[in-house]
Amino acid sequence: MDRTTDGWISGFTGMVIFSGSLPATRVAVTDFDPVFLTGMRATIAGVLALALIGLVRVDRPRASDLLPLALVSAGVVIGFPLLTALALQHINAAHSVVFIGLLPLATATFGVLRAGERPRPVFWLFSGLGSALVAGFALSQGGRASLVGDGLMIAAVLVCGLGYAEGAKLTRWLGGWQVICWALALSLPVMAVLTALTWPPTFASVTGTAWIGLGYVSLFSMLIGFVFWYRGLALGGIGAVGQLQLLQPFFGLALAATLLGEPVSGTMIAVTVAIVGCVAGAKRYAG
Repeated sequence: MDRTTDGWISGFTGMVIFSGSLPATRVAVTDFDPVFLTGMRATIAGVLALALIGLVRVDRPRASDLLPLALVSAGVVIGFPLLTALALQHINAAHSVVFIGLLPLATATFGVLRAGERPRPVFWLFSGLGSALVAGFALSQGGRASLVGDGLMIAAVLVCGLGYAEGAKLTRWLGGWQVICWALALSLPVMAVLTALTWPPTFASVTGTAWIGLGYVSLFSMLIGFVFWYRGLALGGIGAVGQLQLLQPFFGLALAATLLGEPVSGTMIAVTVAIVGCVAGAKRYAG
């Protein structure tokens, strides 16, 4: 298997894992406060990351790696989960997908700015078209707009795109699981304090499904998914593999339909097929 194919398989695996975050979060926030959930998921993942670092005894990052690792922590561990949780207090999930559709463009842009990638002009055409399809689909589903909520979502997309690009660049010499583990370890003090400040008075009303949702976003969304995702970006190209994020909302909706009984429309299937074409086109012209 060549390096690029390996990267796309790893990236696809990471994207599918991330797709489960939406149904898991929907279940978890029925019983957990969104801000507490944000802190708790990162705290659990951070403790596991520290244990893994100690068990394997990996080399410490170089001094020059600390700033990029801090950007990864700020972007994907703290910024994106917290900003989206706050945004969803002002907008609904359907409206938030409009902005998630912009994440591949943000990732590709930071891949150019921070990792020196140079996609061909046609790549941006396919990437932009794919983002427009996701945004158009989300708008067609309705949703509540809000200046505050929209601003928070834009900020979330920007910090996440930066975190993806920085993490992929570091993965080239640190390794995918080492990058996310060190990023989680760096953010652990902040997220542990956030968890303590928002700790609920009782867990008596929390259902088993909510605990399962918390477990999923802590173990898979915050840790395991990033191992595959960063490896995929590093091997297959940040801009190219990042386009797989265009499919994430639709995989999430499919999982929601399977696990939560939510309907799947013919429009969703048609748009998904069109987006697959955009991802294939972006892959072809990525470098």
